[in-house]
Amino acid sequence: MITEKILILDFGSQFTQLIARRVRELNVYCEIHPYNHYPQPDGTVKGVILSGSPSSVREENAPAVNLEDFRKKLPLLGVCYGAQLLAQKSGGEVLPSDTREYGRANLKLIKKDSLLLTGLSQASQVWMSHSDTIMRIPADFELIASTESVQVAAFQIAGEQTYGIQFHPEVTHSLEGKQLLENFVVKICQCKQDWNSANFIESTVQELKEKLGQDKVVLGLSGGVDSSVAALLLHRAIGKNLHCIFVDNGLLRKNEFEDVLHSYQDLGLNVKGVDAKLQFYNALSGLSDPEVKRKAIGRTFIEVFDHEAHQIQDVKWLGQGTIYPDVIESVSVKGPSATIKSHHNVGGLPDFMKLSVVEPLRSLFKDEVRRVGGELGLPPHILNRHPFPGPGLAIRILGEITPEKIRLLQEADYIYIQNLKETGWYGKIWQAGVILLDSRSVGVMGDERTYEHVVALRAVHSTDGMTADWVHLPYEILAKISNEIINKVKGINRVVYDISSKPPATIEWE
Repeated sequence: MITEKILILDFGSQFTQLIARRVRELNVYCEIHPYNHYPQPDGTVKGVILSGSPSSVREENAPAVNLEDFRKKLPLLGVCYGAQLLAQKSGGEVLPSDTREYGRANLKLIKKDSLLLTGLSQASQVWMSHSDTIMRIPADFELIASTESVQVAAFQIAGEQTYGIQFHPEVTHSLEGKQLLENFVVKICQCKQDWNSANFIESTVQELKEKLGQDKVVLGLSGGVDSSVAALLLHRAIGKNLHCIFVDNGLLRKNEFEDVLHSYQDLGLNVKGVDAKLQFYNALSGLSDPEVKRKAIGRTFIEVFDHEAHQIQDVKWLGQGTIYPDVIESVSVKGPSATIKSHHNVGGLPDFMKLSVVEPLRSLFKDEVRRVGGELGLPPHILNRHPFPGPGLAIRILGEITPEKIRLLQEADYIYIQNLKETGWYGKIWQAGVILLDSRSVGVMGDERTYEHVVALRAVHSTDGMTADWVHLPYEILAKISNEIINKVKGINRVVYDISSKPPATIEWE
């Protein structure tokens, strides 16, 4: 049960989720809501943060909220656009900057005893990102910080716990930004900082017990972190009334189905493994277009899952591993995501299943899911597993899918991943995998000419998959992996390494 939270109103900033992440790092629960669709604060809301925005407050239809919902009732912090909105709506003046204020700047603390600025050093580095600036503040606004080029870098409204800052404390370039947010959340909003994995598990399990009672829940496991942690939470709440289905679509990594299935059973989960390889292979036969392959996989998964779910009597709920970024995106300021991934397996189940949905992870970010999984005892090889695409190896085989191509890729991928684990590199990498190219190359093995497949190794650093940099693996490790693949996997005679970053490339090739 959530007893206190911070409300973050999103005006479309690319940094809004980062504000939430920083608040959560302080062990304080927070929620993001669009500026035009937010709940009226109840007794659990301890403070409100107004995000930045790509918009200008000077525009005719600029995003706005009724500030009277919060002012003098709750502590309020406007960040960048949020600060400009507070100033403009109170009679201040916001004008275009002479030059776009973007990048590092240094604060000059005007009011050093400000509660918001407690602990910040004179000349503290902050990050600016705005094309408008507050030129004049109303008479009841008190200036508390400036920079060399921005006179109104921070203010407080006299007699209120209402603050505005024209920089972004949530980004790492603002070196003491976390301290400022802690001042607002802990000192000003007086949050207790009791949001942690153990408390989340206790309250979520209790809520699930009350919500589900003796009802049965069916959940599709993928072998990934999200569905596994969702299963463990549901299992702790309802035990054997949770029915898990783990489908082998024939597109998993080598030995993965058997290994993960055993791990689930060792955890006490009521799980059924379903061998549906032939069904998926038949559905993929002759297909080479990536989107067509994704849709075929999604459609086949639905057929298999629906068939298996109907073998269980009186199921009322569908469990899903939905996490908070998915929830935020679905109610985004910019509207729902323009493209729903057609391979988003369980998320794509149709209405005809007539089941209510239960999503125990819908309030958590990915790193929080991992912490909860660790607390629940999820084995490290699942908990720390690299992200793996929903369609599996199908989108790492360019062109048509065949059982032989899948075998080649599984063997090459196994060698690659094992070498990364043995050398200690697996834990340093966000995602790694092998791609089987839709081409062959000439080679010489012994005295014979070969004409065989080419594979590309991929390894990237990232935090959320939105951007990624290729990993500079040592040459000697790459050489060993290449040599092992070519010598041990008959049918592959060339190995290349992908040194593209995202953007402009994507992490997966399809």
